[in-house]
Amino acid sequence: MSAPGPERLTRNWNEILQELRVAQTGVQILTGFLLTVPFASRFTDLTDRQVTVYLVVLSGSVLTTALVTAPVAYHRVLFRRREREWLVEAANVTARLGLTTMALTSAGVLFLVFDVVVGLLAAALALTAALACFVGLWAVVPWWTRRS
Repeated sequence: MSAPGPERLTRNWNEILQELRVAQTGVQILTGFLLTVPFASRFTDLTDRQVTVYLVVLSGSVLTTALVTAPVAYHRVLFRRREREWLVEAANVTARLGLTTMALTSAGVLFLVFDVVVGLLAAALALTAALACFVGLWAVVPWWTRRS
C-alpha cells in the first residue's frame, strides 16, 4: 500500500486535531476539579483507600492531558520538517491512548464520588456501569458499524 498523499494527510491531521479539542476541554475541566479536591474541608475525612483512588484518578487525568496534547507538541517540534505522515500516525496513537485513560479516569472519579457519598458497593457498581458505557459507545458501536 502506498503512502497517503499530502491532501489526505492534511485532512487526517485536521480531523484528529478537531477530535482532540473536544477531549481536551473535558480533560481540562476534570483536572481542574480534581486539583481543588484536597482543599475542600471534607478531604481529611477520606479513608486511605479513597485518598489512593483520588491520587490515581488525578494522575490519570494528568496523563490524559499529556496524551491528548502530545500531538500539538509533536507538531511544534517538527514544524516544517515534512513529517506529516509520522505526525498523523503518532497523533492517532496518542489520541487512542488518551481516550482510554480518559475513560478510566472518568470511571475512577465516579467510583470515588460514589464511594464517598454512598459506599463501596455502589461505587463498584457505578465503576462497572461507567466502564461498560465507555466500552459500549467507544468500542462496540464502531466495531458493530464497521462489521455491518
